Amino acid sequence: MKDRSAAANNILWENIIQGDQQAYRELYEQYAEMLYRYGLRYVQDPATIKDSIQDLFTDLYHYRKNLSQQVNIRYYLLRSFRRKIHLAVKKNAAVAQVDTIEDYFSITYEPDMEAQIIAAEQQQQMLRLLAQELNALPARQKEVLFLKFNCDLSYDEVAGIMKISIPTCRTLAYRAFRQLRTNMERMPVLPLLILLMTWLSQKNN
Repeated sequence: MKDRSAAANNILWENIIQGDQQAYRELYEQYAEMLYRYGLRYVQDPATIKDSIQDLFTDLYHYRKNLSQQVNIRYYLLRSFRRKIHLAVKKNAAVAQVDTIEDYFSITYEPDMEAQIIAAEQQQQMLRLLAQELNALPARQKEVLFLKFNCDLSYDEVAGIMKISIPTCRTLAYRAFRQLRTNMERMPVLPLLILLMTWLSQKNN
């Protein structure tokens, strides 16, 4: 199934390069929501996010002849979109006279209501606690977790998107989990990891 998906993505990308309008619609329908969720976790301005997505797909069309023939579509779009968001944030920060760009970047985790209804009371409490502890993590640690688990990227790909080294990326993930483990010390390591992965995967649905 994974190979067939990769083959389908290759065909889709070839059609993108050829300027196939249906391929662009398919690409947008497949990835626009993911890009929007990614942007919304960092920039609390839907208009800026939508404009950045529109700019990204516009650039894809105008510069399609310069696109590489073989790409990981999800990785390429996330990396390009992150660059668009950063440019928008810098512009907005200058206008709003924000002290640092990081002031615009803040992932907020909220308990999923449907998951709370389905889950047992004990799990509900753990999910609320996990959300609280996730919100307390530094921005870069939260971004690593989001890209790694929500977007299902490898550490190599996450590092490429964030423009950091792979060891630094792994260290950020390790520190994030270590902090979660310390602050949720009564929970065994394996159940905590499973809960974390389940929580983050739920946020991707």
